[in-house]
Amino acid sequence: MSTGNHPYGPLIAQLPLEEKVHLLTGETAFTLPGNETIGLAPLAFSDGPTGVRGLKFIGGDAVALFPNATLISGSWDDELAEEVGHMLSEEAHRQSIHVVLGPTVNLHRSPLGGRLFEAYSEDPYLTGRTAAAYVRGMQGNGTAACLKHLVANESETLRNFMDSRVSETALREVYLLPFEMAVEDAGAWSIMAAYNDINGISATENSHITEEIVKGEWGWDGLVMSDWFATKRTVESANGGLDLVMPGPDGPWGERLVAAVRRGDVAEATVDEHVVRLLRLAERTGGLGTGGLRTGGLGTDDGGAVASPFKASMPAPDSAIRKEQLRRIAARGMVLVKNEGGILPLEGVDTLALVGRHAIATQDMGGGSAQVNPPYQSTVAEGLSERLGGGLTVVDGVGVRNRPVAADPAFVTDPITGEPGLRVTYLAADGREIDSAREAGTALTIGFDDGRAEPPAAVVLSAVLENSAGPVRLGGIGAGRWTFAVDGEEVATAQLGFSGSDPGEGVLRPPAYAELRDLPERANVSAKLEFEPVDWREVLGRNPAIKLAEESHLLATGSFNLVGFVAEAAGRTDEEAIAAAEDAARAAGTAVVVVGLTEEDETEASDKQTLALPGRQDELVRRVAAAAKRTVVVVNAATPVLMPWLADVDAVLIAGLPGQEGGHAIAAVLTGEAEPTGRLVTTYPAADGASPAWEVTPDAALRLHYSDGSAVGYRGWHAGNAPEPLFWLGHGLGYGSWEYGEARLVPSSGGTATGGAPTGGATGGAPTIEVEVTNTSSRPSRETVQVYFMPAEPGQPVRLAGYAGADVAPGERVTVTVACDPRLFRRWDEAAAGWAPLGSGELLVARGLGDVRARVSLP
Repeated sequence: MSTGNHPYGPLIAQLPLEEKVHLLTGETAFTLPGNETIGLAPLAFSDGPTGVRGLKFIGGDAVALFPNATLISGSWDDELAEEVGHMLSEEAHRQSIHVVLGPTVNLHRSPLGGRLFEAYSEDPYLTGRTAAAYVRGMQGNGTAACLKHLVANESETLRNFMDSRVSETALREVYLLPFEMAVEDAGAWSIMAAYNDINGISATENSHITEEIVKGEWGWDGLVMSDWFATKRTVESANGGLDLVMPGPDGPWGERLVAAVRRGDVAEATVDEHVVRLLRLAERTGGLGTGGLRTGGLGTDDGGAVASPFKASMPAPDSAIRKEQLRRIAARGMVLVKNEGGILPLEGVDTLALVGRHAIATQDMGGGSAQVNPPYQSTVAEGLSERLGGGLTVVDGVGVRNRPVAADPAFVTDPITGEPGLRVTYLAADGREIDSAREAGTALTIGFDDGRAEPPAAVVLSAVLENSAGPVRLGGIGAGRWTFAVDGEEVATAQLGFSGSDPGEGVLRPPAYAELRDLPERANVSAKLEFEPVDWREVLGRNPAIKLAEESHLLATGSFNLVGFVAEAAGRTDEEAIAAAEDAARAAGTAVVVVGLTEEDETEASDKQTLALPGRQDELVRRVAAAAKRTVVVVNAATPVLMPWLADVDAVLIAGLPGQEGGHAIAAVLTGEAEPTGRLVTTYPAADGASPAWEVTPDAALRLHYSDGSAVGYRGWHAGNAPEPLFWLGHGLGYGSWEYGEARLVPSSGGTATGGAPTGGATGGAPTIEVEVTNTSSRPSRETVQVYFMPAEPGQPVRLAGYAGADVAPGERVTVTVACDPRLFRRWDEAAAGWAPLGSGELLVARGLGDVRARVSLP
């Protein structure tokens, strides 16, 4: 492109090629370089989407931990999603962050996907509508959202090398739709390109998707950045639509891109286009001090420096307002999937047995880059104790993890200062001490964002344990050679290496070791880790299917490590825990069993192998249910789990990963302070393998075939491509009860539905449905009316086309209007390479696809 007449042209004209290229790679792990000549401030990015972590991957300042994505989308409420976006922007302002890396708009294609907890739904419309509301809330407060990950990145196994083989029809109708909606309906300012290939071409080089569709057909003017270390080749990515390489300071652009321009492999005008998009992002987020260029009133300080765009006096992460917001949002997204005899809410219950490891160590967030450092995390035991007092008996459950975890900071003290935490000593290759300091936490990153001028060759973690004499589980997390000593005497060594093909494993899923050892009271322990460099080019070269370019950014991650100190007092056996739970349930009469997954299961960088609950949790539920008169199960997981005990229990509540106020939110729902009006965002299979898409492991050629086409999730179940599910998309009981009147078709105005659903963004109209609903219960409640479109055209799957919520008083009848979205009434015609209308068919008015209340024909 020519920038001569572009508003940013005069700025770009001041920069030589080398300076322009320098702007297009990060300066650090989470910041971009600035340029005083043109008034460009350094921009700061932070991971999301369940909190704005800041510039540190581990540690850092305390920030608010939000409920996970499925609890936001589970509300089926645009206003709530927009509120979350605004709150996250406030968190960004508090930390001087310009861009939050979220929302995640990939789909729940296979329930085995490890990172699904970050994504909204199996349905593209629900995902796109929730994302658009989130983006509006965030960008309306001046913080850029970043839609991720473009595209077909629904699983984690071999994600850096896998090739998602997806038809153009499925790509257009399903996997690109959430991006399209967030771009058209909310004007998202940035998008992140994924790690994987799509149909043989890397996401960071895929000009068909990025240039032709996103920037071309959609007319989008935002910036496309790479996922961290995802850029594979220099020329192909620069010409393929990528605008920014992250992170920095190294990468495959820099001098290589300058040389490519000099050779004529990349046009300088292409570099200019990337810079234009970067400057536009900076201007939108208050990072460009260009005077008259900026609209919206940002001025400049004397000397041309950019005035701060960040608002002051944002709520603290542990403030009263944040507690109220986070508790309410978490509760709104929880889903009651079974409630025999109206056992919930627990009213008039004098004694209650609360059972399970997740009851005392509630899982409030998932693993990987979505983790944050919250000021606190609440547990279900804390929440119910606050409400029930002495009538509550709390019993720990069975083990739920296969991997060791870093020690509770309260269990260790610095042997020098006596303060909580570790003593961390960094050593050079010659044994010289580089530095020594106390760390408040028990895990840290080395080489990624620690800013050390001299990389250590080894690290020594030292602590005095707050243990009684007896067995302690002792170990370490991190790759290399470990040596453990107690009171100065060596007691164990361990050699830990990488097991996968992802150099990022050192940070996202490092190897770990732990063994039980008899230790004296308040044992003085040291754990030395000697790092052993890995030649990842050689390791990856053993797989002939992996074609690794010499400049691949991925190779820069091999020197990064997450290191953790493992120390935990040994608890009772699983059998002892189950027996104690049975006794407590029998005595109390009513039992609440909290089961779930952990960050081992719901995490970035790996997928699940099964939907079964870890350990002996299923046995725990069965035996407690046999002992108690009434049993409630709370599932502390964001994604589907198997429930072989479903017929044995009275109620089941899906609580997701509910954030720092999660324990209190669950307790509020169980006791009736709050109602779980959420609806499922993903269909639950009845057994392993019983879903339209299951496999997440690529074949020998690293191809993952999206053979389910556009019949993803519930669409495939409805088409008969898998056995009857356990629970359908949209299912949720709440505490109300509902009668539906006759549904009727009304003229569409092209406006918005009840609840604010945009109906524009596609050519042609779409139907609007009105239906009367009556709350037949004795309490106020909220109903979510869902409308699905079943096209008459053969081979076209059912699809969610609209929804709207209504708060209804006891005995009240209201009319709910649902305006369907035109983008669900079209199909991609591959022969014509364009959209074709889907007009005739049937609309299903439902409380979930398994509970259809009315049908309306479309001629």
